[in-house]
Amino acid sequence: MSDASDAAGVAPESATPGQGMPPGRDRVGAEHQSPPIRTRRNEFELQVAHARAEFEEANERIKQRTGRDLILAIVIGVAIGAVVLVALVFVKWPFLIFGAGVALLGTFEFARALQASGRKVDVVPQLAGGVMILLSAYFLDLWLHWVSLLVAVVLIVVWRLLGQMIARDGRRYAAVVDDVLAGALLPVYVSFLASLALVLLRQEHGEWWVMAFLIVAIASDTGAYVTGLTLGRHPMAPRISPKKTWEGFAGAALAAVVAGILLSWLMLGLPWWSGIIFGLVILGTATAGDLGESMLKRDLGIKDMSSWLPGHGGVLDRLDSILPSAPAALALFYLLTPLAVS
Repeated sequence: MSDASDAAGVAPESATPGQGMPPGRDRVGAEHQSPPIRTRRNEFELQVAHARAEFEEANERIKQRTGRDLILAIVIGVAIGAVVLVALVFVKWPFLIFGAGVALLGTFEFARALQASGRKVDVVPQLAGGVMILLSAYFLDLWLHWVSLLVAVVLIVVWRLLGQMIARDGRRYAAVVDDVLAGALLPVYVSFLASLALVLLRQEHGEWWVMAFLIVAIASDTGAYVTGLTLGRHPMAPRISPKKTWEGFAGAALAAVVAGILLSWLMLGLPWWSGIIFGLVILGTATAGDLGESMLKRDLGIKDMSSWLPGHGGVLDRLDSILPSAPAALALFYLLTPLAVS
């Protein structure tokens, strides 16, 4: 009986997992399964590292060719675009604050660039005049907006002349005239053109028109950048901007027209063919603005207006195509809106 009971007692113990097997057999089985998993993980890590190295190499080539950091440019561009989108979609007044703030930063940036080039430009009246022009565009009648522009220019000119009279530094007459003209140009170029976007914003459904012309201008810039970088061979204006090419302009035209058609049809409720007009007009003003700012920077002897936006340059370097497009978009609003009604 004792032998039977011993045999019976052994059976359950031999049935217990791990008993009656060579030590470590379970671990050996797991080890036989783990190498494929580690191999796949190592292959995946190598692929990720290879893709990252290729991207960094491409980014470095782009940076050497254009002087821009592509990664930073994309991150900052997406962040600014998100802010603008949120400001326009929900209510209008956040875009008023954002747009006015950007215009004033551009005014300050341009004034500092003029000062660095040897011109005497007074920042305080420039900013005060800019605030007057921008706020009048949104809150006052159009004729008062024009009066505000005139008052701002007169304030800037008188301030500079009085400052020169007080300084008595022997500055030559021609240099003083240059200072006055540069000071008078600044509010017209930055604050007034930006204020026309606020005039458009205050119209019924104006926020959609502002968004539309911004998207078309950005699409034009992006199309020109990508096409010019990959296919650019023939310089467009070598004395003004050597890196701009006719291939880039063709890419900008295609992107602007496609964006204009889609936005006119889906967002603005206009006939699709009016989007061709919309895209071509914004293409023309954006290109003219880009080349115009390049001429200004060449005259000032600088590459960028500032380094406030890494990967982009300065604020005005992002506004160069947008500022002259604002009055064009306002004119198109008055001309094309009746088509939406009919």
